[in-house]
Amino acid sequence: MNTTLSYPEIIAWLEKKGVELYGKKFKILETDHEIIYKLIAYFLKDEQACYQFNIDLEKGILLTGPIGCGKTSLMNLMKFLTATEHKFFVKPCRDISFEFIQDGYQIIHKYSNGKLYQSEPRSYCFDDLGTENNLKYFGNECNVMAEILLSRYDLFISKKLFTHITTNLSATEIEKHYGNRVRSRLRELCNLIAFDNVAKDKRK
Repeated sequence: MNTTLSYPEIIAWLEKKGVELYGKKFKILETDHEIIYKLIAYFLKDEQACYQFNIDLEKGILLTGPIGCGKTSLMNLMKFLTATEHKFFVKPCRDISFEFIQDGYQIIHKYSNGKLYQSEPRSYCFDDLGTENNLKYFGNECNVMAEILLSRYDLFISKKLFTHITTNLSATEIEKHYGNRVRSRLRELCNLIAFDNVAKDKRK
């Protein structure tokens, strides 16, 4: 691990930021430190630590874990550690599905290739993958997130575009929801960082 970085100090700083964002009850539990060390190493591009954690800095992050374990809040906090050139936007998958109902197939383009007048596609963290449903637009059913992820995989190969994801789905459930092609591409697209299945629901 990079000795110039004090991971306990960074965690303390992130906890303060968490209190600012989420209120006085926000706390980083010691049981989550291993997960958070991995995220810090990745977003601060600590090559030595990433090598130890078997994290590939050329891929995105797939953060999995039970409902309420803190995936979304952690990814929002990681934005404060991310260098400008690697900035990403957190976008709930349910919001994307509502946009699709309203605006149709251009939404798939928006979250893959970018808006028509936007020169470069953006890095996103698609939050809570699996909470959206297959949707119909003018009678045609579409698995919106599957299409977006397949498009972003192509951009990852051609332009090294980063995609981050949070989900409480297992690998088997991802395959069931989105198909084998998406599951296969996610292995190439993202590093898997997983909370324990019995991780505490912090919303309780």
